[in-house]
Amino acid sequence: MSLVSIASLAESLPTFLESADYSAITLIADNHTYRHCYPLLKPLLPKHTVIRIKAGEEQKNLTTCEQIWHGLTRANTDRHALVLNLGGGVIGDMGGFCAATYKRGIAFAQLPTTLLAQVDASVGGKLGIDFQGLKNHIGVFQLPDAVLIDPAFLKTLPERELRSGFAEIIKHCLIADASMWDTVRVRDLDEQNWPALIKHSVAVKEKIVTEDPREKNVRKTLNFGHTLGHAVETYFLNGTDKRGRLLHGEAIAVGMITEAYIACQKKMIDESLLSQIEEYLFAVYGQVRILPADIEPILALTLQDKKNRGNQVRMALLDGPGHCAYDVPVTATDMRRAIAFYTGVE
Repeated sequence: MSLVSIASLAESLPTFLESADYSAITLIADNHTYRHCYPLLKPLLPKHTVIRIKAGEEQKNLTTCEQIWHGLTRANTDRHALVLNLGGGVIGDMGGFCAATYKRGIAFAQLPTTLLAQVDASVGGKLGIDFQGLKNHIGVFQLPDAVLIDPAFLKTLPERELRSGFAEIIKHCLIADASMWDTVRVRDLDEQNWPALIKHSVAVKEKIVTEDPREKNVRKTLNFGHTLGHAVETYFLNGTDKRGRLLHGEAIAVGMITEAYIACQKKMIDESLLSQIEEYLFAVYGQVRILPADIEPILALTLQDKKNRGNQVRMALLDGPGHCAYDVPVTATDMRRAIAFYTGVE
């Protein structure tokens, strides 16, 4: 595993940079992190280049990658250089992908600024971009040299972004730690202990990724809520109506409720746990308005899920509190019923 530090960047970043002899440093930031986070980081860095891109999931594509690769080339970046990715999941995924493919791969470090990136996206070496409207369709596995997590960045986040990241914390509890789920679910969003939860989520993910770095088996459990969740996220990202796009965690909340329902129907969890999940996630995230006309396009998107085998949709489903099974075959009928449960029109 790469170095993972949960501490002030004023402590962790100079120590990390002194540990290796990088020929040059390039920092990738979006408009938001350049404005709000880069000023905190700039005094800690030696001479460096900045590549600034537009913010948003809709920028996570090959066109933006070309901009990043062009910036690295223009700066005469060699194979001994370091890329620092300052941002949330989009910057971490795409900046890491660009570094891992530039000159067949140069070093990079993740400096996650959102709760979502700190507890999930930055850890584990999954990198990628969206392609033709499909989320993370093109990508590679490549571990960063370091993941430097500074909880102070959470103060720069609007509440909606904080709530989005919280979904991945909930997921980690549900798949790996029933006692932590019982702790989290009795607290409102503003009552959560973020430093403790970040540490817990990183530990859960590191343990699983160490056991299965390339997602051949147990790492698939980290995808609980993500089959239907990613499909819903992609559908709303590509949609043209006025409901707007969903943040990742908002869509994963939909996925966790619907996939918990499927697990309950398959007798993998009981109705009590399903009720806990449904009630808590609706309380935190509200209900996404999914119309009857949305259902079949959403189901079509699940056919592109990376866990599938052939044309068979396979899910990671809860198998009791704090446990998760993977490669569970699921039918379109299962998913239609789950969405009907979510929308309340069974």
